Amino acid sequence: MDVLVTPTPQLKGELQALSSKNYTTRYLLVAALAEGTSTIYYPAHSEDSDAMRRCLRDLGAVIEEDDEKITITGFGSKPRHVNELNVGNAGAVLRFLMAIASLCPEVTFVNTYPDSLGKRPHDDLITALGQMGVKIDHREGKLPITIHGGAPKGGKIQVSGNVSSQFLSALLFLTPLLPEDSEIEVLHDLKSKVVIGQTLEVLEQAGIVIEASEDLMNYKVAGNQKYKAQQYSVQGDYPGSAAVLAAAAVTRSDVKLHRLAENSKQGERAIVDVLRMMETPLTHTNGTVHVQGNGKLKAVEFDGDAATDAVLAMVAAAVFAEGTSRFYNVENLRYKECDRITDYLNELRKAGANVEERQAEIIVHGRPEGVEGGVEINAHYDHRVIMALTIVGLRAQKPIRILDAHHVAKSYPIYFDHLKALGANVEWTQSIQTSQS
Repeated sequence: MDVLVTPTPQLKGELQALSSKNYTTRYLLVAALAEGTSTIYYPAHSEDSDAMRRCLRDLGAVIEEDDEKITITGFGSKPRHVNELNVGNAGAVLRFLMAIASLCPEVTFVNTYPDSLGKRPHDDLITALGQMGVKIDHREGKLPITIHGGAPKGGKIQVSGNVSSQFLSALLFLTPLLPEDSEIEVLHDLKSKVVIGQTLEVLEQAGIVIEASEDLMNYKVAGNQKYKAQQYSVQGDYPGSAAVLAAAAVTRSDVKLHRLAENSKQGERAIVDVLRMMETPLTHTNGTVHVQGNGKLKAVEFDGDAATDAVLAMVAAAVFAEGTSRFYNVENLRYKECDRITDYLNELRKAGANVEERQAEIIVHGRPEGVEGGVEINAHYDHRVIMALTIVGLRAQKPIRILDAHHVAKSYPIYFDHLKALGANVEWTQSIQTSQS
């Protein structure tokens, strides 16, 4: 399905932020790795978290759910032997479960999204698991991937953090369960350190003890640990909320978004600071962000590494800012569902934005008068690109059509419902082509 975004000058209303996708997937995993029953309140519902639920069931977790919570009876360190797992298009779920699947004799992760997740590399995790005695069959680091496991060994492990922090997170979930103590050294750079902070926070809540160096480049993990069955409560999601807040900033608005904790460890919380830097009128108190936008924005410079999943929304806002904005240290955007630098900027140009790219930078020459629009946009099957392009459409002079916009469900299935509730003129429409070129 496509979405037609018609220029909308004003947004008004109140929303409850979605629950965090990142925390939900991590809580689901640590609950499954515990022996006993855990409860997760306010879990996120998205294609990613649904993929984690589905795969954990396949691996032997017993999962029950109602409107408020999920209860999970875990399999501990002994997942059920399965031949095949399908993570859909969920990269984090794949990487976390590649590590856990090494506790099984042989598991193949199938490739159901060849044009998206199927193109993403996982070599760094494959290399690290190889150091632990796990044999892996793969296609140049990509899906389909078969794990020949059964008895991974701890010890000294090195993993590159250059492409993604998810490889390190995967090892941090696995190593406490192994008989041996482990020392993990991160090579090169570590992208998205803030997200590693979330992983460590969840592991600590689950009763796991890990010694991390101050720079997060070295870890000592005692073996023979057990995950504890616990109660967890999922906080509001900043990455998805970033798009709603940016939409409020580029329009005349009076929008309140609730359930966004001021002290959250989500790096994307920086969307609030960036919009303030852009001189958007807003307040953030008692978990509520209140934006009273006037559509007038100033350019910013921002280090995007700590807030990876909010950068595209920030860029969309900067399209309408006065002056030139620069978002730097964002190379890892290239290794997501699509190349979120080249692919995204190509689509922004179609809509009339004046943008440039470097290997690790996005430069936006703002157009406060707005952009022309009146085009079809290829969203490259990427939920973050879909949300960000919608922001641009709200301030375009003519409607834009976002092809295959249903892929927003990967993280925010009711994104367009939420925008409609605020008064945005967005409507689903039948796809006019069967595939993107």
